Amino acid sequence: MIKQLKIYKKNYEVNNFMKSMIRDITLAPQGHDKINWVKNFMPVLNSLNDEFIKTKPFAGKKMVVTMHLEAKTAYLGLVLKNAGAEVVVTGSNPLSTQDDVAAALVENGVTVYAWYNCTDEEYEVFLNKALDSEPDIIIDDGGDLVSLLHTTRSELAGKILGGSEETTTGVIRLRALENEQRLKFPMIAANDAYCKYLFDNRYGTGQSTWDGIMRTTNLTVVGKTVVVAGYGWCGKGVAMRAKGLGANVIVTEIDPIKAIEAVFDGFNVMPMQEAAKHGDIFVTLTGCSDVITGEHFKVMKNGAMMANAGHFDVEINKVDLNKLAVSTRTVRKNIEEFKMADGRSLYLLGEGRLVNLAAGDGHPTEIMDLSFAIQALSALHIVENHNNMENKVYIMPDEVNMNVAQIKLTAMNIGIDKLTEAQKKYLNQA
Repeated sequence: MIKQLKIYKKNYEVNNFMKSMIRDITLAPQGHDKINWVKNFMPVLNSLNDEFIKTKPFAGKKMVVTMHLEAKTAYLGLVLKNAGAEVVVTGSNPLSTQDDVAAALVENGVTVYAWYNCTDEEYEVFLNKALDSEPDIIIDDGGDLVSLLHTTRSELAGKILGGSEETTTGVIRLRALENEQRLKFPMIAANDAYCKYLFDNRYGTGQSTWDGIMRTTNLTVVGKTVVVAGYGWCGKGVAMRAKGLGANVIVTEIDPIKAIEAVFDGFNVMPMQEAAKHGDIFVTLTGCSDVITGEHFKVMKNGAMMANAGHFDVEINKVDLNKLAVSTRTVRKNIEEFKMADGRSLYLLGEGRLVNLAAGDGHPTEIMDLSFAIQALSALHIVENHNNMENKVYIMPDEVNMNVAQIKLTAMNIGIDKLTEAQKKYLNQA
């Protein structure tokens, strides 16, 4: 508690009425502009917002949202507040919080514990302050909130009706708890919903990762060799976009089926030890640790650049990188140079954190419209069904995905066919 009090006394803006901890409330006007901009391109969430304002399905409920705190997340928080919830928002990554957006949320009546580039200690304080609200429902991104509720804050787990998880990494952690029969409340794997991973992971990560890399480096992708580590849905999106930008793409994988898929999609596949010799740009998207390590750094070309688009900053081994380097320096915002003993320079983008958020604005707004609609509907599902849910990991029903997709199509003025009664009868016959 002493450590926490020291942090609270720092010269950051604290809104005592809302008990928020943010950097500067005067930044709010810029944040309002950002939130208002994304609202124009989120028709599904707008539709839910219109409905929730009338029905107030979360009246009397407390919700904690721990996600990358930028404009799109802020709008989700406001939709939940408009639905009657008492909402607390905190960031899921130190480099993805936008201070102006945090300030705007506070002015809109949402409690916020977050500021850009917080320390690991401050990050823990923010999560714990959010949990002090004793939430009924949580929306997590990466599993850190759930982890606290199963360890140091387990006394609060019994009050949780349920929650949802945004990322592949977080779902992996949830399934581990479920398999060990230690999960203390039901969780919905929002990440595994069709309208999330088919679009968010593939098209969202695919575009935003390259947005972050190109914005940070101001270099071309065309003609370069790009190494994509991991060919899940995120890896597929990054590889596809790299190919479209004119790169020669190499994929590394541990799954033989995904490796074959990458080959059939037209990419070269090889082990990382071999790929390390050829890559100009490396992007990791595995959700695992030590994907690129010292043995790989030793054979990389001079000028090789590395970026991570997996949730945690453990895929590129920064300990090995620092050990091998004879000197380090920041050569440009979000680009750190590691000089090797033989004169080579290797570059790490965004501290090895999520490059699309650490060095960019995250996924495109239209993509997150689908993902955050799934999150809002996951929370609604929990409110309506928690009495019948076990302490398990659930996937959203197909009809929810269909509804989200249909709202999106309608907003895009796209029509589709419908089965006739005769066709339904034909498909359902034995």
